[in-house]
Amino acid sequence: MAYYVVLSTLTDEGRKTIKEKPQRILEVNKELEKIGIKVKEQFAVLGQYDFVNIVEAEDNNAVMKMSVELGARGSVHLLTLAAIPIEEFIKGLK
Repeated sequence: MAYYVVLSTLTDEGRKTIKEKPQRILEVNKELEKIGIKVKEQFAVLGQYDFVNIVEAEDNNAVMKMSVELGARGSVHLLTLAAIPIEEFIKGLK
């Protein structure tokens, strides 16, 4: 399994949805599990992005499906970064 950092920014439509139904965030997390994405950590943040998520996925294809699925809804823009656990990073340098 691989880890990814997902930075997301809500669109106007996304903000409207969250305002009317905040629990929608957790519903989306459950939907992501069905396509092989496990949300490990999730934070609402202030600044350029609205949320920071740490997710676990089988591979880049699963993350690609997540990006297309969520992006097609028109409620959020995503920036996804592959993440390497520091222990693996150090081991890879040896």
